[in-house]
Amino acid sequence: MTITDILLTRSHRPWPMPGGPWVYYQEWNEAVFLHWPVDASLVRPLVPAGLSLDLLDGSAWVSVVAFTMQRIRPRWVPAFPPVSTFPEINIRTYVRRNGLSGVYFLSIEAGNRVSCALARSLSGLPYRYSPMQRGSDYFRSNNPQPGDRLELRWQMGVPLVDKSPADVFLTERYALFQEHKQQLNTYQIHHVEWPVYEVNLQTLDVHYPRFGDLISDRPALTHYSPGVQVLAWSRSSEPLHRVR
Repeated sequence: MTITDILLTRSHRPWPMPGGPWVYYQEWNEAVFLHWPVDASLVRPLVPAGLSLDLLDGSAWVSVVAFTMQRIRPRWVPAFPPVSTFPEINIRTYVRRNGLSGVYFLSIEAGNRVSCALARSLSGLPYRYSPMQRGSDYFRSNNPQPGDRLELRWQMGVPLVDKSPADVFLTERYALFQEHKQQLNTYQIHHVEWPVYEVNLQTLDVHYPRFGDLISDRPALTHYSPGVQVLAWSRSSEPLHRVR
């Protein structure tokens, strides 16, 4: 799709488009989503004050999302493949603030050291490096220092034509909240609705010991998507001590 087409496709959004010009373009491709419902009391200590947990059927949710970041670039700069394309894993939970339903990253990893450093510097997001390998139907990450491990092999199923409320709740998120240097940052994005497919997990090994019972061996819900083109706006910031 052209950027104009993306900007004009907006009827699926839960709130109006952000004001001002977009500043970053990126693609989130070949994404596998793993989702777990968890007791909100286990998640609450991990999320900054001022962010409300966004619950579905009375539960907080935690998701592991493994995908390939491609062609990420500032608006007026061409993509540079050695740093613009890399595998990524984020672990997120679902939150709300000021009427916006978004995500909060518990962890965010990338398989390129230089890209991690640039992303931390430019976005303020807490990227860290993890060795990763991926193909069209598998994804592996093994970071021995914190003991994190993810291995997936899958077969894509049929497209989800009639999405459930859970399918929409867990994928259609247009804001990210993250603390950085005593600030709570809000990042707004836009993309077309995720094309979502069923996925058959043939291999699943997910091990993040620092999150304890939040992530277990078998997710309650899974998705696959070939991906979306994403536009991102400049972040807004509030001092953490003023956030309630």
